[in-house]
Amino acid sequence: MAEGDRRQGRAFIGSFTAAGGPGLVTAEVRPDNGALIPTTSLGTVPDPSYLTLSPDGAMLYAVSETAEGEVAAFRVDGDAPELAGPPVPVDGSGPTYLGLYAGHVLTANYGSGSVTAVPVRSDGSLGPRPSGLLQHSGSGPHDRRQRGPHAHQVQADPTGRWAVSVDLGTDSVRVCTLADGAPVLHREIALRPGCGPRHLAFHPDGEHAYVVNELTPTVTVCRWDADAGSLKPLTEVPVLAGAPSGDAYPSGIVVSPDGRHVWTATRGEDVLSTLAVEGDGLRLTGTVPCGGHWPRALTEHAGLLYAANERSGDVTWFTVDERTGLPRYDGSVRVTAASCVIFG
Repeated sequence: MAEGDRRQGRAFIGSFTAAGGPGLVTAEVRPDNGALIPTTSLGTVPDPSYLTLSPDGAMLYAVSETAEGEVAAFRVDGDAPELAGPPVPVDGSGPTYLGLYAGHVLTANYGSGSVTAVPVRSDGSLGPRPSGLLQHSGSGPHDRRQRGPHAHQVQADPTGRWAVSVDLGTDSVRVCTLADGAPVLHREIALRPGCGPRHLAFHPDGEHAYVVNELTPTVTVCRWDADAGSLKPLTEVPVLAGAPSGDAYPSGIVVSPDGRHVWTATRGEDVLSTLAVEGDGLRLTGTVPCGGHWPRALTEHAGLLYAANERSGDVTWFTVDERTGLPRYDGSVRVTAASCVIFG
């Protein structure tokens, strides 16, 4: 398939309505250069900060990152997203992430430090209430950020057998399954105290995973055993070449489709970092400005990288050098309080 063909389609951008964002934005993707052209916006669900699509691309799911905490389903097989029923409470506060697993939407609830399961009906809409919740427990050495659990991400592993949640407050990763619709803990893996893990990305080989840490600008390289549902930390690698000049809070992490590179975004320093995959390790090869301020999320699509820059209110995109993996700034589009971008 030609590169231009691969870039056809739509993008969906989440944003914080509490900070003046438009909510859920739909954008066309230009087939010649991957540029985003916003076409519609929908502000009916407050703070849709993270989004994911159903496998067939007909449904979009969004967290509502509010104190009450909800998840919403949208039909996106028409020209503009349409709510598929009322948003569903997640029985937790501040959901920051969601993923599909075993016929359910799972949400990672940062404020309450929990993972919620909401059943998905056969038509893609959501059941009226959660089918179960797993409350995390524990704390970390960082006095302000780790007084209790803060689940920041949850997703299925590459085999679909396990759900993996990352908790910034407890410096750990939890591996779970579902029993009667409720998340059940299988194993908890401790990372270095005080690192503040935020997000995890799997390598295409299915045997490695990379955890980007928010409280220290590093990535923890891990070996993933899908048979045992176990994660083994191997080494920790910096994502910045030297000491930060000020705030430095890593956020997004992406593995290249060919498995040769890992990219991270760091807020405050406002850079994208490229790391070369070398066996069981990573090596930082360079950083470039993100093109905005406070890159909250990072996405790869059709050979380009896209950064959602929350505080500058834009989404920037970059061409990636096929040999070095280093991004080169190509363009941007204005989206106030942008928080994430996905494609489908």
